[in-house]
Amino acid sequence: MSVMSDHIVIEEAGGTWVVRAGGAVIGESSNALVLREGDLSDVIYFPKDDIATAFLDPTDHESHCPHKGDASYYDIQTKSVSLKNAAWSYESPSQDVARIAGHIAFYPDKATVEQV
Repeated sequence: MSVMSDHIVIEEAGGTWVVRAGGAVIGESSNALVLREGDLSDVIYFPKDDIATAFLDPTDHESHCPHKGDASYYDIQTKSVSLKNAAWSYESPSQDVARIAGHIAFYPDKATVEQV
């Protein structure tokens, strides 16, 4: 376990995780990370190498977290659906959460993330 700050913990998620959207499998990974932040729901971060990036289109949307840094967003495009700003990543995260660099996470109301 890695304690990153007083309220963020990042550790290996364990097992195999998949993400699906619009009837398509967007990615599968045995190297996912779980980020726990305060009272928020756990977030699974997938290594970008384990994601079918052909389904992802970068958007102009950005946000800033005082603990993690600046987030970039992606639309998910499948044959059946276009999901706006459905995924995000921290390209240059704060030093305290550097493990999530090169990873991408998905909003649970736009994509299904589950352990298989």
